[in-house]
Amino acid sequence: MLNNLTECEEGDGGPNSQGDATSKESSPFINSSTSDVEKSQQYDGKNMALFEEEMDTSPMVSSLLSSLANYSNLTQGSKEHEEAENNEEARKKTVQAPRMGTLMGVYLPCMQNILGVILFLRMTWLVGAGGVLGTFIIVFMCCSTTMLTAISMSAIATNGVVPAGGSYYMISRSLGPEFGGAVGICFYLGTTFAGAMYILGCIEILLIYIVPAAAIFKMEGLEGAEAEAALLNNMRVYGTIVLSFMALVVFVGVKYVNKLALVFLACVILSILAVYAGVIKTSFDPPFFPVCLLGNRTLVSKGFDICAKTIEQGNATVTTKLWRAFCDSEFLNATCDEYFTNNNVTQIQGIPGITSGILAENLFSTFMEKNSILEKRGVPAVLDPEATVTNTNRYVMADITSFFTLLVGIYFPSVTGIMAGSNRSGDLQDAQKSIPVGTILAITTTSFIYMSSVILFGACVDGVVLRDKFGEGVNGNLVIGTLAWPSPWVIVFGSFFSTCGAGLQSLTGAPRLLQAIARDSIIPFLRVFGHGKANGEPTWALLLTACICETGILIASLDAVAPILSMFFLMCYMFVNLACALQTLLRTPNWRPRFKFYHWALSLLGMSLCLTLMFLCSWYYAIVAMVIASCIYKYIEFCGAEKEWGDGIRGISLSAARYALMRLEEGPPHTKNWRPQILVLMSLDGEQSVEQPRLLSLTSQLKAGKGLTIVGACVEGTYLNNQPQAQKADQSLRKLMEVEKVKGFSQVVISSNLRDATSHLIQAGGLGGLRHNTVLVSFPKNWKQAEEHHRCRNFIEVVRETTAAHLALLVTKNISAYPSNGERFTEGHIDVWWIVHDGGLLMLLPFLLRQHKVWRKCKIRIFTVAQMDDNSIQMKKDLMTFLYHLRFDAEVEVVEMHDSDISAYTYEKTLVMEQRSQILKEMHLTKNEREREIQSITDVSRGSIRRKNPSNLHPQRSIAEESVGGSGEEKPEEEVQLIQGKNATPTPTSPTSPTAPTPAAVTPGEEVQMTWTDETEKTNNPAVANPESVKDMFNMKPEWENLNQSNVRRMHHAQELNGVIVKKSKEAKLVLLNMPGPPKNRNGEENYMEFLEVLTEGLNRVLLVRGGGREVITIYS
Repeated sequence: MLNNLTECEEGDGGPNSQGDATSKESSPFINSSTSDVEKSQQYDGKNMALFEEEMDTSPMVSSLLSSLANYSNLTQGSKEHEEAENNEEARKKTVQAPRMGTLMGVYLPCMQNILGVILFLRMTWLVGAGGVLGTFIIVFMCCSTTMLTAISMSAIATNGVVPAGGSYYMISRSLGPEFGGAVGICFYLGTTFAGAMYILGCIEILLIYIVPAAAIFKMEGLEGAEAEAALLNNMRVYGTIVLSFMALVVFVGVKYVNKLALVFLACVILSILAVYAGVIKTSFDPPFFPVCLLGNRTLVSKGFDICAKTIEQGNATVTTKLWRAFCDSEFLNATCDEYFTNNNVTQIQGIPGITSGILAENLFSTFMEKNSILEKRGVPAVLDPEATVTNTNRYVMADITSFFTLLVGIYFPSVTGIMAGSNRSGDLQDAQKSIPVGTILAITTTSFIYMSSVILFGACVDGVVLRDKFGEGVNGNLVIGTLAWPSPWVIVFGSFFSTCGAGLQSLTGAPRLLQAIARDSIIPFLRVFGHGKANGEPTWALLLTACICETGILIASLDAVAPILSMFFLMCYMFVNLACALQTLLRTPNWRPRFKFYHWALSLLGMSLCLTLMFLCSWYYAIVAMVIASCIYKYIEFCGAEKEWGDGIRGISLSAARYALMRLEEGPPHTKNWRPQILVLMSLDGEQSVEQPRLLSLTSQLKAGKGLTIVGACVEGTYLNNQPQAQKADQSLRKLMEVEKVKGFSQVVISSNLRDATSHLIQAGGLGGLRHNTVLVSFPKNWKQAEEHHRCRNFIEVVRETTAAHLALLVTKNISAYPSNGERFTEGHIDVWWIVHDGGLLMLLPFLLRQHKVWRKCKIRIFTVAQMDDNSIQMKKDLMTFLYHLRFDAEVEVVEMHDSDISAYTYEKTLVMEQRSQILKEMHLTKNEREREIQSITDVSRGSIRRKNPSNLHPQRSIAEESVGGSGEEKPEEEVQLIQGKNATPTPTSPTSPTAPTPAAVTPGEEVQMTWTDETEKTNNPAVANPESVKDMFNMKPEWENLNQSNVRRMHHAQELNGVIVKKSKEAKLVLLNMPGPPKNRNGEENYMEFLEVLTEGLNRVLLVRGGGREVITIYS
């Protein structure tokens, strides 16, 4: 086998090689035009003769293993990767495995990203405001959230190879491009705003603790809003300068950032160790950091040198700077502030030490309003409630209003950064081992640091110092620095460099994340950010990142920026947990993580915690973040590139569909939930194109995107021979469905004949309980022509099968006249002719049509027919009450149909109809023979009619028939069409037949173009006006006595009903009426088609409706 492998690899490296010599798919005999003889020669000795014909699609195992062994997951766009793509020599070399292990690749980067600005600048204030208990709860919730997220992330990261792209890659491949793009953008925004937060923290340390004199906008002597505005302006100016410098460093070269990363991490670790050393030292030698109190109010230490009102100097009492700050002069008889006069000045130890028992005092929260004075608990003070507070700039004031949820929002960014390891997945030696171990160890370590810090800060530092955010009461020192050993400057410089490093890391990572999203091409307008420098550095993405980061810097407040990035990170973590839970619950076959310590319940708990924390931090920021993610999701759904990544959303869709189908199997839908689930039967031409596209327009107008729509078509032949035609037909259907905006499924059936194919569609369409309940088909146009006789029979079989299957049937007559989706009716009527009740579908359809903009301005009119023994007035009243309960807005009219004698025209039309049926049934002749035979019958019949009634001859055609058979090119078949029904045999006029010219005045060509109208008065026809004349005419035609009286009655009723409908609804935009049932025996099929033709004669748009045998409307709620 080794020899075989060697031979295969040698074959790949020849001059005809098409690939990189790493996979068998690039060998000369794959996808090439070599002959079978050459192929057999290549496989000699390889024991692959049985499979040689499938090698184009199924490569050998040795080829597959070779390609996997040489797989590289380097970062997209890196210089080395591009060189490997373009250099033939580099292709032939195996890519060296990355050398970073768990410690350097995951653990330390996560530590650096998690421990940062919040720990150094806000942790002591959080403990002071929230209390030890409250802050511990916050820390525990946030750390639990990140730990649960890390468990879910570890499961996803170990479920196969994770290329560079980290969290975005994992989420997008697990939840699909829509969720992946939305969450990827949120993660990008979170990382970008994190950069702004780190830069603001850096500037805060610089201007407040290191070089306060560098402030451009001086704050000396300013109070309240003015001092706050000056501080924010300084942050904006210096923040913009630092951001520009950092962006320049990242642009020049990331390698400098990576080299400095270890230095910055060393600063963080050194600072934390200094804090723990200081805590230990406080147990036996607390540092001296006095805090001066006036009454119970904390004083700003910069305003005085001695914490006393007066001092004894020699034998005299001398006032201090503190006296002069509250009094109008330095003399003892000066007028002083009332609170200053009534209260004593005391000095307390700011760092009493871990053994002092101060923990009990700091156990509970002390929330403060903005601009309120920082006061110490348990110290008495004399205060006049009505007196106004003066000299506020001498006291330590609260800069913001604090409350529990605000503390959550400010703290959470300090636990972010858990994905630093997964973001470096392309650089790890064994990502599937390093990511879980390194990330969980880093979270465990940092969680211990944070929780212990909460307890130690509360046990060592006095409450007034903890709540002093900027250290104004301890000589402007960083509060956590007062606890450090050997010097506060260790913390100051350590935190300064750590924030600088974290800011650089954010400005390095965020553009690459954006570049990865842009190169996936799922968000079209971001594609420009996928480009960069020649070595792959994302230049345009860096520019956009700097601009977004600048918006965070313009906010200028670290406390205001922190909740913003908390939202984006929480949303990202929420979807990581969702991805893991979905994959676990769906049990997809590809879900086989190497990390086994996960569970769907833990993932759901983590997701719930993320969602809870989002609304705890800031409910309005949470809503904004969700709106942004939703907008991106919908944008990708409508405009983004379609990707198939085997995501979990597709899996959950399948599971939900299966569950819904099983529920539908429990029973039929209730009447209130019934809606037409339509199977549209389309006919195709020889090129497999749709013949009647307006049928889909009507479907779209009926459905409006709701419910089930199956568009079916039939191809005649066998599956093996006609599969290409079926695929072409399916593409035609899908394209037309997209044009007509029909949301549904296409289905093409191949069968030996069209009749069986249509039957298969009706029987097998849909799945389980999700099946069609309505069939929509077009009335066959040329059914009277002999060559179209099979269409007629197919149509009648469709009617029979839908009746047997209890399916509703909609038949469109003259479909080409129906409006397209782009047309609009500004007025007009939809007329419903309610002859018999078959479940209420006839009433429901116009309501559904009026929901569409094409028919919205049409009014509904409902006509019903009253017989001689019916009370028309009561019928109208009952119908109006029925419509009122149905909540339908329609006009109502009851039409009375009086009994009348059957006219000679009816008899003659019935006679011709039966003659044609008999001819087509008994004579199995060729087409030419059939035409000659029918021609002779036509001549005999016409001569007989002219002899009996020479003055009352008149042909009749429908509007739809004119458009089909009225061209002059069909002159040889005019007489055939006449007897077949294209032109009815001229007969004596009836109440529905008009006066016609005499035969002498009408040429044969003109006869074909004539139509019947309804303008004839009954008095103009003496044969009808006088019943005796009808009797005489009957006696003049002995062959009428042998007619089927049932057919005569049906023809008479069809003519009578058609006359009433044409009179009332000729100008209607659409006419809906009950469709008569098919004949029970097969002898009268042609007669049935003739009845339908007569019933709809003279109408432009007709929709014949046949119910499915169940109620579809109800008056109940």
